[in-house]
Amino acid sequence: MSFSFRRPSPRVLGVGAALVTVLMWTAFIVVARASAHRTLTPFDIAFMRFVGAGVVLLPVGWWMVRRASAQGGRATSWLGLSPLSARLTVTVGLLAGIAYSCLAYSGFYFAPATHASVLMPGTLPLFTTLVAAWVLRDRITPSRAVGLALILCGDLLVGGASLLQAFGGGTVWMGDLMFMAAAFCWANYTVVARRHGLAAVPATVAVSVFALLGFVPAYALLAASGVVTSHLLQAPWQELLFQGVGSVVISGITFTQMVRHFGPVRSTMITSLVPGLSAMGAVWLLGEPLHWNLLAGLLLVTAGIVFGVRAVAPPPGAARA
Repeated sequence: MSFSFRRPSPRVLGVGAALVTVLMWTAFIVVARASAHRTLTPFDIAFMRFVGAGVVLLPVGWWMVRRASAQGGRATSWLGLSPLSARLTVTVGLLAGIAYSCLAYSGFYFAPATHASVLMPGTLPLFTTLVAAWVLRDRITPSRAVGLALILCGDLLVGGASLLQAFGGGTVWMGDLMFMAAAFCWANYTVVARRHGLAAVPATVAVSVFALLGFVPAYALLAASGVVTSHLLQAPWQELLFQGVGSVVISGITFTQMVRHFGPVRSTMITSLVPGLSAMGAVWLLGEPLHWNLLAGLLLVTAGIVFGVRAVAPPPGAARA
């Protein structure tokens, strides 16, 4: 008896990538908040994540560049380690690597995970739609506009309350702005990946390679010279190992695969489960309160994302991608 392996269809790969991405993003929000205010600073966490992902993917990038050269084609690379060109490597590395991670991790030191649950996945489809309309000339249909309006109302319920607290000396609004800025960076990465048709693995390798070579040495030098505060030497090895072996590699590959199948706007809207799952996880696992405005904002954001997903038709050629 012989068995043959049948390659999954593009739809199966796309749906599977979407499910893994949702689970990874949910865990990222809860775990990042749980790690805040412990030993490591936000930039320490980014440092360890970049080291962990870079050590895994740097040899992969080197192998991909060498394989392309051996096949006789013109190998496009950055320093012979990233399978993308220098311009693309720097672009995706800054957007999806350094800027996104530093902003997101810093936000958790000011705002709770329930805020991140609403604002990061909530503003992502809003920003992605606007950037895609500008760069890719995607048309914003009336039904999609309604979904985005619901998302915006939900964000205002959460972020607006934090901004009002700023007059009383609160700092939560700072974390909220960082969450939205992180979502804006990821939205731009999503559109760049779609515009250039980036494959999942090469894009993730490029992000990790640039973060490893661009951020890690500079931060280590600044920390060693005392210019920035770092607690890497004081942190227990268990915490360093946990942060270093994160979900950066897996979520990066699955998200880019999802973009290739569903397109940038539908991909960011498919994350409709992330706000609810991560908010409930923060309440149950971290003991964070769920006030009425957070619950109302969560419901509006989730409804807006689901409405947008169901209202948007699949982009032409999505299955062929």
